[in-house]
Amino acid sequence: MTSESYIFLAGASRGVGREIAKCLIAENYQVIALLRSSDTQQELEAMGIQVVMGDALDVPSVKTAMLGDRNITTVISTIGGLPKDGERADYLGNKNLIDIALKAQVQQFILISSIGSGESAVALPPQALETLGPVLLEKEKAEQHLINSGLTYTVIRPGGLKSEPATGNGVLTQDYKIAGTIHRADVAQLACKCLTSETAKNQVLSAMDRNMIYGELELKEFVL
Repeated sequence: MTSESYIFLAGASRGVGREIAKCLIAENYQVIALLRSSDTQQELEAMGIQVVMGDALDVPSVKTAMLGDRNITTVISTIGGLPKDGERADYLGNKNLIDIALKAQVQQFILISSIGSGESAVALPPQALETLGPVLLEKEKAEQHLINSGLTYTVIRPGGLKSEPATGNGVLTQDYKIAGTIHRADVAQLACKCLTSETAKNQVLSAMDRNMIYGELELKEFVL
């Protein structure tokens, strides 16, 4: 990774995105974070991250952030919303990021989605699907838009998320029928590994902790 190239991170203010930001800085990547509000700007800048203000739902601000003179090689998006939100970023925000990443000729796009999206709906109990249904449909649309975009992609679908220290037991699998829980910090570690993995290119993978799998299904781990 040369000093002239950057990873563009959307969703760095909290959750998995914040954990990915920490992981990227620890591995000496140059990071640009797109922030919708300035609440966490100082914290991120103190970590050594360049902050650009903008909303993924606003195309001009994304263009300004991504199409400048910086060499952005990879985009990582963890953006989404809550079921109570109005216009959600899960599809439209990610669609804007994907479309503009294509114009910026980025080499890779990593999308953090969710187990329950697309064919992995079979891995969730009916009650969870009923609650999360509208959100998961938006995430599936974003996944499909990325897959069809022509960009080199990796879609990571985490299971139930916990905000606890990394266990080091986070794994990826191509088996969409399996679900489980995983710590956000472990999702971040997996996402960072995908940056340099040839096998992760153009894959849709579920993420969970190997010790926190639901049911008795046998897990076949995907090797990065």
